[in-house]
Amino acid sequence: MTRPSVARLCAVAALAGGVIVSARQLQLPDEPARQFGTSVTGAFEGWFDNADGSHTFLSGYLNRNRATEVDIPIGPNNHVDPGGPDMGQPTHFLPGRQSGMFAMTVPKSVAPNTRFTWTVTMNGETNVIPFTMKPEYNFSPFKDEAVGNTPPVLHLLTENAAGIQGPVGALSKAPSVTASMAAGAQLAVWADDDARYTSLTNAPMLRARPVVTMVWSQYRGPGKVTFDNARPMLKTLAGGQVGQPYKGTATTTAKFSAPGDYVVMATLNDYSGPGGGGEGCCWTNGLVKITVTP
Repeated sequence: MTRPSVARLCAVAALAGGVIVSARQLQLPDEPARQFGTSVTGAFEGWFDNADGSHTFLSGYLNRNRATEVDIPIGPNNHVDPGGPDMGQPTHFLPGRQSGMFAMTVPKSVAPNTRFTWTVTMNGETNVIPFTMKPEYNFSPFKDEAVGNTPPVLHLLTENAAGIQGPVGALSKAPSVTASMAAGAQLAVWADDDARYTSLTNAPMLRARPVVTMVWSQYRGPGKVTFDNARPMLKTLAGGQVGQPYKGTATTTAKFSAPGDYVVMATLNDYSGPGGGGEGCCWTNGLVKITVTP
């Protein structure tokens, strides 16, 4: 099948859940975004099959609190059913529309007509979105049909760490580190990419730009995470031009406002841009668990 765009998938999924949205902004027309005091809505962005026969549901969210990051702990106000309440979903929500933040993998044995839901309640408003394996929601986040572009490969913490490719970051596979309040956590990444260029409009690249860009963000935690550089420029180790196999690295330090258990996310974007530029490919997410001591 022709791969649908993430924007169209979001619109279809939201309509299935009884919510009318703009495909570009994914914003309820009768509830405009505010600086604070409003709601958060999950956004089902599609599903894909894995080599072992399992299936992964990919979701993002819309935090309408445009000036506020909000925390919604796992429980009555943030749960996935059946199988939850905790299926690895975020509890820390960045402002605005965030694509492909939550990958939930279910076994091969799950029936195709199984319906999962993600319920989020914030400021007195509850939003429920469904996850289903309907054919029209199926897509491939691992290869672009136009030029064969593939997502960057992410190595977390050490260069020899197992590579992560695609929006498949999961808590069950996240590496763990320990940090102190005083020193924080040093977070290193290495990235490999095929440097194939593609765009949503097929327009040529008008000016040179980095092959891979990245961003760090908070995913869970009892306090606030502050990065000394949330969008570090990767140091190029190989390549650097379209079509040249690329390798780069970057290091960031995270500081924490309180001790406890945190999760942070590293997102790599290739030439296609954040969220694949509106298509289902090609970007990569990885999670890191951090235990912070006083």
